[in-house]
Amino acid sequence: MAPQMIFVNLPVKDLDASKAFYEKLGFSVNPQFTDETAACVVISDAIFVMLLTEEKFRAFTAPGKEIADATKVTETMVSLSAESREKADALAEAALAAGGSPAKEPLELGFMYGRSFADLDGHHWEVSWMDPAALQGGAQG
Repeated sequence: MAPQMIFVNLPVKDLDASKAFYEKLGFSVNPQFTDETAACVVISDAIFVMLLTEEKFRAFTAPGKEIADATKVTETMVSLSAESREKADALAEAALAAGGSPAKEPLELGFMYGRSFADLDGHHWEVSWMDPAALQGGAQG
């Protein structure tokens, strides 16, 4: 059985700038599912981000609902796991260098470490690492 996949759909104001932002983070764009209104960013074999122009995004939403302005409200937080603290830092630093902004202070819980950033449209991303020993034995608070 194939693993279940996730497609996160995000509205963007400037599709080309958003594609470039995610490529600077080390992700690729699948040209098979990309055109002038949408781009498929490949995060992993099972995780994809569909960047949609606001007009295209609106076509998929319920009639009459507004698109959230993620620079003013938090509509969602997209969380990714990281292989290490260093990888979490590297992805967050790449996002900041590519024009993203900090979303909040780093999370330090000993067994868990996380960084966050907002992309060009203000979408909130979390990148977290958990100590494998804590995952096996359960975290103690």
